[in-house]
Amino acid sequence: MMWLYNIAMATYEAGVNLASCWYPKAKLWSDGRKGQEERIRKSVSKGERIVWVHVASLGEFEQGRPIIEKIRAEHPEYKILLTFFSPSGYEIRKNYTGADYIFYLPSDRPRNVRRFLDIVSPEIAIFVKYEFWLNMLAELRARKIKTYIVSAIFRRNSVFFRSYGEPWREALNTFDTIFVQDEPSKELLSELGYDNSVVAGDTRFDRVAQIAAAAKRIDSIEQFKAGKRLFVAGSTWGPDEDILVELANRNPQIKFVIAPHEMDDERIAKIIDTVKGGAVRFTQASPADLQSKQVLVLDTMGMLSSVYGYADWAYIGGGFGVGIHNTLEAATFGLPIAFGPNYAKFKEARDMISLGAACSINDFEGLNAWFEPLRDDANLLAQTSNIAKEYTSKHQGATDIFVRAIFAGN
Repeated sequence: MMWLYNIAMATYEAGVNLASCWYPKAKLWSDGRKGQEERIRKSVSKGERIVWVHVASLGEFEQGRPIIEKIRAEHPEYKILLTFFSPSGYEIRKNYTGADYIFYLPSDRPRNVRRFLDIVSPEIAIFVKYEFWLNMLAELRARKIKTYIVSAIFRRNSVFFRSYGEPWREALNTFDTIFVQDEPSKELLSELGYDNSVVAGDTRFDRVAQIAAAAKRIDSIEQFKAGKRLFVAGSTWGPDEDILVELANRNPQIKFVIAPHEMDDERIAKIIDTVKGGAVRFTQASPADLQSKQVLVLDTMGMLSSVYGYADWAYIGGGFGVGIHNTLEAATFGLPIAFGPNYAKFKEARDMISLGAACSINDFEGLNAWFEPLRDDANLLAQTSNIAKEYTSKHQGATDIFVRAIFAGN
C-alpha cells in the first residue's frame, strides 16, 4: 500500500509544480519549498532543543497558537519550529514572532522526510487537529520522537475506518497520546484498539478567549455604530451576502458590518449597489460616510475579531458552500449566531444550536425568522447572549491539559 501512497505523493507534487505556471496558490506552494532545505540548515543550530508544531493552514494555526505561546512562556529552554502545509497559512503567519523558525512542511516523500528530521531533530513533535502524513509519521515512529496530536476529532466516515485504511490506522501508533475534542472520538479510537486518547477539548476556545481579552478599540467602528445596534457578518460569500443585504434593507434602523471572506471587488460593488440605506468600503469611508451609511464593508484583514466586540448579533459565512467559518470568535463575545446549512462537521456549531445560542438557516425567510425575535425582545437577546458566552467559557482549558501532560516527564 505504501508504494501506492508514495506514487500519489510524487504525482501530487508534480501536479502542483505544473499548476504553479497558472495558479498563484500553487506557485506559492512550489516556490516556498524550493531551496528550503538549505534555509533550514542555515537557520537551525545543532544541539538546540526543538519542539516542532505542525499545522495545515491558518485555522489550525489559531488552534495551535495557545500551545505555542504557553510552551514559549513556560519552557524557554526549547526553540519552537512551526511548519505549514498550505500557503494560505504560511504567507499570512510567516513573520509570527511566537515561533523561532517558520517553514513549509516538506512534501511527504521518504527522502525529504529523512533529511528534514536529520536537520531539525525535534525532541517533541505536535500535530494540530489532523495532517496524517504517512512517511513523516513512520519516520518519527522509527526515531522514537515523542509525538502528539491535539484537538483531534475522528468520525466514522474517515479514512481510518475504510477497508483501505490500514496504513492510516498504523500511523496512529506514532502518537504517544492522542488528545481529542470529544468522547465520540475517544470511543471510535477505542474501537480501533487505541486507548491512549485523552478528551482534552479544543484549544480554539482558549485562543478566542485570548482574542477577546486583546480586542482593540476601533474609533471608526464606534463612529459608524454611533449608539445604534450593530449586526456583524463575518467571512461571508456571495449567497450569504445576498440574504444579508435583504435583511439590511428590511431593517434600516440597524447598522451592519459585512466582512467578505475574499476581497472580491465585484461582490463588494454588488453589496454597495443594492443596499438601500447606503454602503461603503471601510478603506474608503470618510467620517461623513461612517455617519450616514447603513452598511460598512470590512475590506481589510485582522479587524474582524475586534469588531465582534461592538456587535449585538452575528452571522458566520460559508454555510452555503463547503462549510461555515469560525463561530467561536463571535460566540466568545456573547453574540447570538446564525449561519447557513452546511455546519454538520463543526461540533461547536452543533453544540450551540442544541443550546439555543445559534441557528442554522436555509434562506432569507429563515434568517429573518431568527433575527426578528432577537431584535424585538431584549430579554431573549440577553438570555441567548449569556448562553453563547457561558458555552465558550466552559470549554476553555485544553491548552493547560495538553502542555502539562507532554512536559510532565521532561
